[in-house]
Amino acid sequence: MAVKFQYNKTSLNELGKQLKVRQKALPTLQNKESALRLEVRKAKEESDRLIAELEAALDRYDYLASLWNEFDPNLVAITDVDLHTVKVAGVKTPALGEIHYEIRPFNAFVKPAWYADGVAILKELSRLGIESEVYREKARILDYQRKKTTQKVNLYEKVQIPGYQEAIRKIKRYMEDEENLSKASQKIVKGRHAAEEEEASAV
Repeated sequence: MAVKFQYNKTSLNELGKQLKVRQKALPTLQNKESALRLEVRKAKEESDRLIAELEAALDRYDYLASLWNEFDPNLVAITDVDLHTVKVAGVKTPALGEIHYEIRPFNAFVKPAWYADGVAILKELSRLGIESEVYREKARILDYQRKKTTQKVNLYEKVQIPGYQEAIRKIKRYMEDEENLSKASQKIVKGRHAAEEEEASAV
């Protein structure tokens, strides 16, 4: 990115301000980037842990596989999932609240004794599945924001800050050269005046 500037004091002051803003913001952005990196890892780990827990639970209830054929799948339904927003490193992310189930009534005298356990098992498995998905989405949102922050850090660090510093150096060098030329021309003019005065007084 080429920094646009003019060779004058106004431009120099403006570039100085822009440079200070970026130099001040850079450490904050770097801290945000590392915080987001950590939170992405934590969310991914939590999602993986919940998936492993879900798989372990499925294995644990594997012995009931033949009984599930007798179970009425319409008995348990998820009616709603409460999600709320939690800020993590300044980023809005989803967090799981309550899962609302609708359990259709069944006759405990007619249905097998394990039906009540079956309902509890389905609720546990669905909670693990939904929660792992929420953490996966959280990780995705955080990772997207981390990438954007990394881009901004790189833009400031590798492009804009060096660009402004280089532009400031050029303006200062130009102004110094202008000042030196001005002084040199003043000396020449003074020298000429002195020579002219000497000639005039010699006549």
